[in-house]
Amino acid sequence: MPTPRKVDQLDEGTRAWLKETLRARGFSDYAGIAEALNERLAEDGSSLRLHTATVHRFGQEYEKFVEYQEQASAWAAEWINDAGLEEEAKRHGVLFQMITTLAFKAMQSRMGDAEIDARELGFLGKLLKDVMGSAALREKMIEAERAKQAARLDQAVAAGDIDAAAAARAREIMGFA
Repeated sequence: MPTPRKVDQLDEGTRAWLKETLRARGFSDYAGIAEALNERLAEDGSSLRLHTATVHRFGQEYEKFVEYQEQASAWAAEWINDAGLEEEAKRHGVLFQMITTLAFKAMQSRMGDAEIDARELGFLGKLLKDVMGSAALREKMIEAERAKQAARLDQAVAAGDIDAAAAARAREIMGFA
């Protein structure tokens, strides 16, 4: 099994600090970031030290990750705006399928020469769980919206604004007859 990268040996708080610092400094000044990181590690009593090159490699990986996140977010926002709430649940299914495919490809590429890190599988599992939970939340929102529309139709019928046949036809058209 390969030796874990030093960045992977950082505790969650220090790794979060490193990511935040990389973003704040515009993914530059790696020497300064490495120096500040090593000072932080020393203050915490850790014997771990990271070279500028290690911080630079991690910074480049993280910058690419952030870039992909921003692109995916922009794409998803555009996609969501192009269709209504009804289509969002379908998109969550497609998104879940895309993530599963990417995860499979990533795991497949690592299976040949190295063991898969259990933490990576945990992160993947959490990501998939979050996407599935988000899809379930969207379904609940759709159902709540349908119930609200049905209540409005019932109120309109009770108030005499429309007749029961028109309300039934509206329900049928909207897909919740």
